[in-house]
Amino acid sequence: MIVYPAIDLRNGVCVRLMHGRFDQVTEYDQIPAARLAAFAAEGATWVHVVDLDGAEAGRAMQHELIGELAGSIDIKIQSGGGVRDVDDVEALLNAGVSRVVVGSMAVSNPVVVASWLEHFSPDCLTLAFDVKVGADGVPVPALKGWTEAAGVDLWAALDRYPAGTLKHVLITDVGRDGALTGPNLELLAEVLQRRPELKVQASGGVSSIEDILACRAIGCDGAIVGRAIYEGRFTARQAIEAVA
Repeated sequence: MIVYPAIDLRNGVCVRLMHGRFDQVTEYDQIPAARLAAFAAEGATWVHVVDLDGAEAGRAMQHELIGELAGSIDIKIQSGGGVRDVDDVEALLNAGVSRVVVGSMAVSNPVVVASWLEHFSPDCLTLAFDVKVGADGVPVPALKGWTEAAGVDLWAALDRYPAGTLKHVLITDVGRDGALTGPNLELLAEVLQRRPELKVQASGGVSSIEDILACRAIGCDGAIVGRAIYEGRFTARQAIEAVA
């Protein structure tokens, strides 16, 4: 299992959002490169980097900085936020990003994203489905920085990518993101049951090593960890060693 320590960028510094809300921001690091180097020193092989400004604006905003991070140290970076066209994907890959995260476009324009998967290969893209679970228990993707609801549920969105065309998916329960309330294991388990061929990354709510181990126990390939590390609940090294 891969532990992905997270670096969320806003205005060039590392922050975390509560429940994906841009008006509930906590700032942690002024120098993202120092945080990236620290994660590498603790044994991280992958880091998850998000352009929050891009996600909010609906267009790439911090790709230059992300490229600088990718070139600053020998570590694999998975990155997205504001990826809206093929040029954004190419720019990130050319900058040294190992895997590009595609969010809103994966739901709103699956035909285009399917063409990217075919062109770049499924190994180069992670499709991120950020969902809000309603009172009826149905997970519905949230779009454009989590400000709009999609017109389809998660299962219909995934069905647009038949087996063999997609490899990596990132599932976030927006209601748990940044809240340290534990991941939505029931949702993750259903994704894995419906699409066992996918490599699923858990995101949103991880608060302890036990949460990461629970994600691994149900079959997740990776876990994104942010606030829990930044607030000292455990270190990246401890998380990585726990799943080694």
